Amino acid sequence: MLAMGDALGITVARLRGFKKEDFAKLHPSGRLGKILNLRVKDLMRKGRYKSVVTKNVKIKDAIITMTSSRVGATSVVNKSGKLIGYFTDGDLRRKIRNNPEILNQAIKSVMTKNPKYVFGTDFVTKAKEMMKHYNCDNLPVVDAEHKVVGILDERDILQEGL
Repeated sequence: MLAMGDALGITVARLRGFKKEDFAKLHPSGRLGKILNLRVKDLMRKGRYKSVVTKNVKIKDAIITMTSSRVGATSVVNKSGKLIGYFTDGDLRRKIRNNPEILNQAIKSVMTKNPKYVFGTDFVTKAKEMMKHYNCDNLPVVDAEHKVVGILDERDILQEGL
């Protein structure tokens, strides 16, 4: 009977043009509603929590910024605020093993150039897939002009139940 009821419900929904977006509007707090509605800008860390430095900042100063934002990564921007690099605590651990004096170097010498990023308007599910594919736990968030507007952390996605 359950299968018959489901089949009937799906058939009527299709005939009436009911789409997944309609379902998401009716159930915005449910898991499917979140998957269909939640955008990166809704979860990203912004303001002082977005962790941004310029390319000439010393690594030791970038670490302070990363620590205060509690993300474990920082976006590296040019003078106009556009994303040009990314640096994580994992990068630091890998680099410091070979060069203990690295802390006094400018971050531009060790940052990841042309990093992966997401737009604030992207769905969180896209960001989650990127994190899984590239084996990372956070991504810089940029606007249409590629200026850094935030950072999305895997923990924030998990806290939403996604």
